[in-house]
Amino acid sequence: MPRMTFVERDGTKREVDAPLGLSVLEIAHKHGVDIEGACEGSLACSTCHVIVDPSWFGKLASPTEDEEDMLDLAFDLQETSRLGCQLIMTEALDGLVVKLPSGTRNAGG
Repeated sequence: MPRMTFVERDGTKREVDAPLGLSVLEIAHKHGVDIEGACEGSLACSTCHVIVDPSWFGKLASPTEDEEDMLDLAFDLQETSRLGCQLIMTEALDGLVVKLPSGTRNAGG
């Protein structure tokens, strides 16, 4: 099974099982990682915002316009920011590393 690493707000790294076909948001919830996901993955908020490790960012599919619109509302937006609900685990993403932002802003959702 693929694995991925969440870097918590305090810098703690948590490597977890990342079942194929689940989103980063779903994987976080499965393992008790503190990502809100207020809209439950319906692209109506930015509370599942994660910062993708730069070494992985280029391996991801480009965000949709809807995802980019929601990211514009995210707190602590970075060059490699994505919404966790839009990142679906594949074999190619085995080892993915994402960092939780310093906070969230719930606009919508």
